[in-house]
Amino acid sequence: MTIKVVRGNPTPEELAAALAVVRAHAAAAASVPAAPKQLDEWANKNRNIPRRAPAQPGPTTWRSTYWPR
Repeated sequence: MTIKVVRGNPTPEELAAALAVVRAHAAAAASVPAAPKQLDEWANKNRNIPRRAPAQPGPTTWRSTYWPR
């Protein structure tokens, strides 16, 4: 990576400060953690899709509402 001063005549201190900012920004971008490869089960949208037909209204519907699948 090459940095070139296009306009002006910076002092060595100004140039060092500018380089410190650029390096800090590059280091911060490099240290960002990668996204998780697999979502947590709580975030899995497929969990909310019913695997069977919804319960029909009736006197015993409450029994099958949360029955294990």
